[in-house]
Amino acid sequence: MGAVKTKRMPRAVREQQMLDAAVRIFGQRGYMAASMDEIAELAGVSKPLVYLYLNSKEDLFTACIRREAKALVEAVRAGVRRDLPADRQLWEGLGAFFAHTGENPDAWSVLHLQARTHGEPFAAEVTAMREEIVAFVTQLILAAAREAHRDPDLPEREVAGLAEALVGAAESLAAWANVTPGVTARQAAATLMNFAWAGLGDLMAGRPWAPPEEPQGPHVA
Repeated sequence: MGAVKTKRMPRAVREQQMLDAAVRIFGQRGYMAASMDEIAELAGVSKPLVYLYLNSKEDLFTACIRREAKALVEAVRAGVRRDLPADRQLWEGLGAFFAHTGENPDAWSVLHLQARTHGEPFAAEVTAMREEIVAFVTQLILAAAREAHRDPDLPEREVAGLAEALVGAAESLAAWANVTPGVTARQAAATLMNFAWAGLGDLMAGRPWAPPEEPQGPHVA
């Protein structure tokens, strides 16, 4: 009686195993220090097979960035229910963001730290992801602002900068939360809501903060 043949693992499944291992190694060691030998060993495959599937270390890192960026954007979008009030939509979106980055710290390290510090084409991949999230947050804030002002034609540029600032704050807070013991996704989201929503609420109610007027005439030292 012949030996029983085992079913070959589908290429797509094997490739995801390689990406899982690569994200972990890149996230913990950094792009430059990570070795293809370590990645292959963690994935349980030979190094030549990694090269066969993903061509090079650069291509492997790019594939990791693209996969994790897509997963983060999808998590944020899935976390928002459009039938809720504006503050609840933002709260749930932030909660989804911090939950995902907290549950996947190596992936967040790849996106937030590694990809941004090793030049092109890696930085461009993260920039595309960030622009998509900023656009999504812009629409959330814009819808709330238009409703509050009862002005369906309120220009998008009025809130675009707010969305940019909010996403930047969320990125920094996620990096801090991931290295600070005991900080939950809910706590991180609440921190940012307390920081941002009071100001957004005043703005939507027609009470924006204004800088003091600059003195007229020549400046006197």
